[in-house]
Amino acid sequence: MRCHKVDYEIIGSSMPMLEVELDPGETVIAEAGSMNYIEQDVEFETKMGDGADPDQGMFGKLFSAGKRMITGESLFMTHFSNSGSEKRRAAFAAPYPGTIVPVDMSQTGERLYCQKDAFLCAALGTRLSVAFSKKLGAGFFGGEGFVLQKLEGDGMAFIQAGGSVVEKKLNNETLRIDTGCLVGFSEGISYDIEMVKGLKSMLLGGEGLWLATVSGTGTVWVQSLPFSRLADRIVSAAPALGGADKGED
Repeated sequence: MRCHKVDYEIIGSSMPMLEVELDPGETVIAEAGSMNYIEQDVEFETKMGDGADPDQGMFGKLFSAGKRMITGESLFMTHFSNSGSEKRRAAFAAPYPGTIVPVDMSQTGERLYCQKDAFLCAALGTRLSVAFSKKLGAGFFGGEGFVLQKLEGDGMAFIQAGGSVVEKKLNNETLRIDTGCLVGFSEGISYDIEMVKGLKSMLLGGEGLWLATVSGTGTVWVQSLPFSRLADRIVSAAPALGGADKGED
């Protein structure tokens, strides 16, 4: 199944919103709870699976949806379709401040790997599944990067990231990244985990014990502020933000 061809506009910067324009009969799939608004004639339906294989039986849908549960995502996805005769729009947003990255998968080898919570929405026809790292090191120590989402198709996909995003083009090169800062990478990139070198760096560096290593030829997306890092800072600051109990007599 070929992906639907959708137009889009990203509104805002630090807390952006994605507006997808749907021609009559076009559909996008999205994570549950990501919708902001839909114009008239846009209908939505919660379905099991991504709808990329309409002839897939119930067992196949359950198997595909079950694999998504490994990444912590819902069994179900929401399908937004334009049932009218004119172009209509549907809008989506990430659940935290950051960046929405549009990816034309026809330019990435029709395959994209991303962190388990990075997928926002995509054109109907995009297949979503999971991919495990082939390296034992990544499996045991990769943290966020052990289980990846795999997107396959030839249409537009949209991923969400924390803070700002840098797009790095590798040409038979290697890049080392904090494990939480890796958002995704295209076909042609291999992924592994390596230990930080040097006892002093391990104990005093404050950068963690492990780095993600991406190598090959393709595109890598890196985020400046992983949500896990933001959440840790908020939790650590909670006592100071709460202050002393100032009850009145």
